[in-house]
Amino acid sequence: MPVLLFFTLFALLDFVILFSVGAKIGLLTTLLLVLGTGFLGLHLIKREGVATLRRAQERFARGEIPSEELMTGAALIFGGALLMAPGFLSDTLGFLCLLPGTRRWLGRLLQRLPAQLRGFSVHTYQTGDAGWDGASRHEADAERRHTHNSEGEPLEGDFIAKDEPRQ
Repeated sequence: MPVLLFFTLFALLDFVILFSVGAKIGLLTTLLLVLGTGFLGLHLIKREGVATLRRAQERFARGEIPSEELMTGAALIFGGALLMAPGFLSDTLGFLCLLPGTRRWLGRLLQRLPAQLRGFSVHTYQTGDAGWDGASRHEADAERRHTHNSEGEPLEGDFIAKDEPRQ
């Protein structure tokens, strides 16, 4: 719910700024600025995206995981989406996502946020913990042995629900 409220307020503020600036500088100038920032953003996304893809391929070739390049790619996609939205506030944030220095700064800022504010939570399980259905891992493994062959493929046969009595 807080995320939805944030996006709603952000969009509302973006339109208020767009209309306020448009009233001061005129419709044609506002449209040209919005289109210009969109085209400039597309050019920057293409240039930065190709460079990021090249770096990721080089890291893959060396046998490394390109985690930094994945974060850069996500920031480029997010920045591109913001640049496609009409508004000066979204364009400003979009350009911040596209510029390498501010992109790294935003990445460090996001790492400091608690996991709940970033939109996901982290759960860790230890051996013996209950699974999603409440069964222990040992029980789940035993159930799997009875319903799957030695190669892990499901056994063929009739399906009998556990809550229905057998006839």
